[in-house]
Amino acid sequence: MRVFSVALAGLLLSASAASAQAPVEEQALLHQLAGDIQPGRMRADIEALVGFGTRHTLSETQSDTRGIGAARRWAQRQFEAISRDCGGCLTVVTPSDTVTGPRVPTPTEVVDIVAIQRGTGDPNRVIIISGHIDSRVTDVMNFTSDAPGANDDASGVAAVLEAARVLSKHKFDATLVFAALSGEEQGLLGGKILADYAQAQGWRVEANLNNDIVGNSEGQSGVRDTTRVRVFSEGTKTVETEAQEERRRYNGGEVDSSSRNLARFVDSLADRYLANFDVEMIYRTDRYGRGGDQVEMLRHGFPAVRISEGAEHYDRQHQDLRTENGVEYGDTIEGVDFDYLGQVARLNIVSMAALANAPASPLDVTIAGAVRPDTTIRWQAVPGAAGYRVWWRSTTAPQWTHSRWAGNATELVLRNIVIDDFFFGVSAVSDDGYESPVVFPGPAGSFVSVGDPAPRPAN
Repeated sequence: MRVFSVALAGLLLSASAASAQAPVEEQALLHQLAGDIQPGRMRADIEALVGFGTRHTLSETQSDTRGIGAARRWAQRQFEAISRDCGGCLTVVTPSDTVTGPRVPTPTEVVDIVAIQRGTGDPNRVIIISGHIDSRVTDVMNFTSDAPGANDDASGVAAVLEAARVLSKHKFDATLVFAALSGEEQGLLGGKILADYAQAQGWRVEANLNNDIVGNSEGQSGVRDTTRVRVFSEGTKTVETEAQEERRRYNGGEVDSSSRNLARFVDSLADRYLANFDVEMIYRTDRYGRGGDQVEMLRHGFPAVRISEGAEHYDRQHQDLRTENGVEYGDTIEGVDFDYLGQVARLNIVSMAALANAPASPLDVTIAGAVRPDTTIRWQAVPGAAGYRVWWRSTTAPQWTHSRWAGNATELVLRNIVIDDFFFGVSAVSDDGYESPVVFPGPAGSFVSVGDPAPRPAN
């Protein structure tokens, strides 16, 4: 093992002298991809989805014009058309399960529509974007009334389809997966089907970007804000073991799960590649008391975040179509801001491309330095990495603030940086400058998928 030791000649390297972080390269491809988004195509997608009347999970499946069955077949045709345009680069699969439960009183087949773009270098390393195709009104069991679901969540499905259109024109080291999920409103059913499928395929899922309610820029107050999007992430892993929990309680790390560092990664990309559009990191798995399909990915040990608009408009969510006291209720296409949705799609596409071109995150990251003035960080090398960067920050800082380049070593000694005062992590960098998310030391911060899924808590 080679040791790379950092010290300033003639000076002690103190926390304050840690100075600016090493430069992170700009990627021309990511700027190009951001410019390839066409909001008009997403408008057409949402118009088509709204046109099916209702997409409730329990609705009609045989009709070609109404219900969840028609909507799913439409989504499959879109993926197949995108694949034809890229010379067959997408494989379209339809994982499914027959489900009964509190919101599914009779056995019902729930079907996901999934397009897979195989990576050229490490195809078992997988980046997923998802949105749910099903819709609902006020009564979650009402499967006959019109439920346009323009924003919740045709907007997310439109972002998924647009990501497939743009990213399928390029090749990436890792595999990209584009998923239109069913059954979210009935209990995150499609999310579980996808997570089970990923596990059965042996995928090493490094990220799930779940887009749910991403098309509205006007909040309940009527104030429009086109400049921010929320990214929700769990702080501690859903699958954290009892031993990991005990260590985390004592040493810290409750804000450094792989999902939380994925959120930081997405935030940093927004700052560099999107104009006047900011990620607001929310330190929660989801909105208060609510849930989305990314929860099922977390239960399987996969890093996952939920992307949602900055300010929700509750008159337009889970509502019967009606007008009361001059107030219009319902999730109609008039409530979608397509320029805003375009920004959300750009964030997703840039994030997926950056993740898929970067090496896998470092393995088995550990730190040492108790009762010493220096901190030592070690890790295992990963394929495709030309070098590694060690990061650290104050324990109360939301983002990584300092870094040192370690070259292709697998150990770095930070002189006069006391382990007690900072959190540390490591990222892997490719020879063309793409960088992985930061890995926090220990299994709880690892981007490596764990084995058995966690017990399913009640929704």
